[in-house]
Amino acid sequence: MKAARRFTVVLVTAPDVKAARALARAALAARLIACANLVPRLESHYWWKGKMESSAEVLLIMKTTQVKLRLLEELFLRKHPYDTPEILALTVERGTRRYLDWLAGSVR
Repeated sequence: MKAARRFTVVLVTAPDVKAARALARAALAARLIACANLVPRLESHYWWKGKMESSAEVLLIMKTTQVKLRLLEELFLRKHPYDTPEILALTVERGTRRYLDWLAGSVR
């Protein structure tokens, strides 16, 4: 394993698989991410406008570089169907050399 702090895992929820796929494809086409995993049938519970809510969602788990975070955020704020989309970036501490080399080469 090698240090990997220049890489980031980004979590974004979407209302359905169609929206999640469109977001993933847009980010991939722009070369802002190396990979997107879609986790369907997620059940979310949250506070929204003073009320407790729940909904079915799809979780996107994306891998990118720190350098591309601002552009990725801008893309999602333009294309996401939610007014306030969840966009969380988690710094990667360590990863295998081959995977991180692939990730770095896939994001441009």
